[in-house]
Amino acid sequence: MKKLTVKDLTAEEKLRLLCSEGFWHTHSLGGKLPQVTVSDGPVGVRKSEYDENGVWKRDIPSTAYPSIQILANSWNRDCARAMGESLADDCIDSEVDILLAPGVNIKRNPLNGRNFEYFSEDPYLAGSLAYEYIDGLQSCGVGACLKHYYANNLEYNRFEQSSEVDERTLREIYLKPFQIACKAKPVSAMCSYNRINGIYASENKKGFDILRREFGFDGAIYSDWEAVRNRTAAAKAGLDIEFPFNQKNYEILVSDYKAGLLSDEELDACAARVLKLVYRCAEMRKDRKIKRTKQERLAVARTIAQEGMVLLKNEGVLPLCKGIKLSVCGEFAAPGRCGLVAGGGSAMVQWLGKFFNLPQLLGERLGSEVKYEAGFWPKGIASNWQKAHKALLNAAESDVAIVCAGTGSDIEGEGGDRESMRLPAAQENMILETARRNAKTVVVLFAGSALDISAWKDKVSAIVWAGFCGEGGGEALADILTGAVNPSGKLSESFPLCLEDSTSYGAYSDPCVSRYQEGLDVGYRGYDRQGKEVAFPFGYGLSYASFDYRELKLSVEDKGICVRFTLSNTSDRDGKEVAQVYVRPMVSFVYRPEKELKGYVKIFVAAGKTVSAEVTLGTDAFAYYSTAEDCWKTEDGIYEILVGASSRDIRLHAK
Repeated sequence: MKKLTVKDLTAEEKLRLLCSEGFWHTHSLGGKLPQVTVSDGPVGVRKSEYDENGVWKRDIPSTAYPSIQILANSWNRDCARAMGESLADDCIDSEVDILLAPGVNIKRNPLNGRNFEYFSEDPYLAGSLAYEYIDGLQSCGVGACLKHYYANNLEYNRFEQSSEVDERTLREIYLKPFQIACKAKPVSAMCSYNRINGIYASENKKGFDILRREFGFDGAIYSDWEAVRNRTAAAKAGLDIEFPFNQKNYEILVSDYKAGLLSDEELDACAARVLKLVYRCAEMRKDRKIKRTKQERLAVARTIAQEGMVLLKNEGVLPLCKGIKLSVCGEFAAPGRCGLVAGGGSAMVQWLGKFFNLPQLLGERLGSEVKYEAGFWPKGIASNWQKAHKALLNAAESDVAIVCAGTGSDIEGEGGDRESMRLPAAQENMILETARRNAKTVVVLFAGSALDISAWKDKVSAIVWAGFCGEGGGEALADILTGAVNPSGKLSESFPLCLEDSTSYGAYSDPCVSRYQEGLDVGYRGYDRQGKEVAFPFGYGLSYASFDYRELKLSVEDKGICVRFTLSNTSDRDGKEVAQVYVRPMVSFVYRPEKELKGYVKIFVAAGKTVSAEVTLGTDAFAYYSTAEDCWKTEDGIYEILVGASSRDIRLHAK
């Protein structure tokens, strides 16, 4: 097949190229071009099957990995890369060229229905893990799609609402993860639905210019599905492909071109980028090979879950001892559908294997019978009072009682936001009633974003954040609860005490506008500035091991500031620790957050051993965006380097 350029195409062909073919494909111009197939989603391939009439039949089962939130909680670059590589294998199996992932939008509002799809409230953590995910995926011959570009932080009225954000906040918070992820050279990017400062994302030429000219993005940009309002305006701004195909929009585009509203130069620019995309994907397709078997991919999913689950509280009840009398309640412990332990919408994946059974898995590891009763349905209504009574009776008769609670796709998903940060009332009541009957109550939470647990946090002995854990999650959770695996996940977002404490709460919002009044003070930046207590801080997570930080040394080297320190495991258990490096400007002529994450390392330390750790900070770790000069600037002055186990647990510091 001859490799075509825009000079080889008629104006009609170029116009047609700017619109997709159907729902999941680029246009092939009647076979003149290779066709690119795209598919959801961030935690597993969601490829649909249709009948002969084009009517949807089902989503084809595929490996269901943990949510992006759990991946981010791992703080493990190797896990992010392995997830990308494994997803590439799944895409190859399904003949998919581009995976519509990852999403790097900032978690500004804890109620956002798609927070489980995003990495963090912190742009550095989000961007650095997305880089590995993209690089892993594309190294195996499958393209990535960086999304949702940009300032897309709520689902409420997402097709119309304008995110009103000042320039500096956009640059330092909301655009930054895209900037970092672009270093991995994703083949494509997807615009969001919303407006940014009044302009639809699909028509935001300024945003597209930043992506291409400043961030070095050299791929094609396409719309989120049905995100285009005016195809001509979008093309003029630099949106290359509209998904899915819209006959009316195409006809208007052709008419506008003939009327001179779209220039040949603008048309050629978009068409050339589409050609580059289809040939780039065709080239990547030539050499791609399956790297992991399906069983090995399931093992990757399980490892990510092990690394990303977070031990939030432990008063000595965990790990569970062999032979104990144990009770478990909550349908989340033995889900009958994937939506119970996953978020809803385009990220939903139909599992390859069977759903896990936590009571059975725990019984196998502990060598004892585990009593189980669902007790309540996920939305909170008791399945029946007899079963609820039985669950409480089991708890009263046991040495340890486990309550599995959470949200699932009925509460968290695309297209809408959560109404509350709290669990349904019946779930809270079951936790409280269980704790009344058993002092050693453990709560396991299956959810995708921060919860308000103030009603029962102090009443239970242990809390484990299992998140939306994927189909290896049951085994991973059983391993952590029984001590076969030492928990090492840490929170990639702050958990405020309640919704009213969240940093975006109280900012002006109506059906048309969301004002980002907190500016740079998103998440831990805001809580630190206000000195506000939180339920669990950013970067927080417990372990069955204990770690000592010592011997901080800073040196100026060619590659930047080298931060070196030692980590000692002062316990009798092997473990992994996430050491975080924050930068604090001591004196500045512009507003700066109290401190900001600029580096981290996750490192294994054997029991009783000491290891050396190193993090390098480039000049960008000290920079701010100057709106006066429209560029990044670094002030001379004194900076404090803070090394800690969380944003609120600083162990070492030096200036």
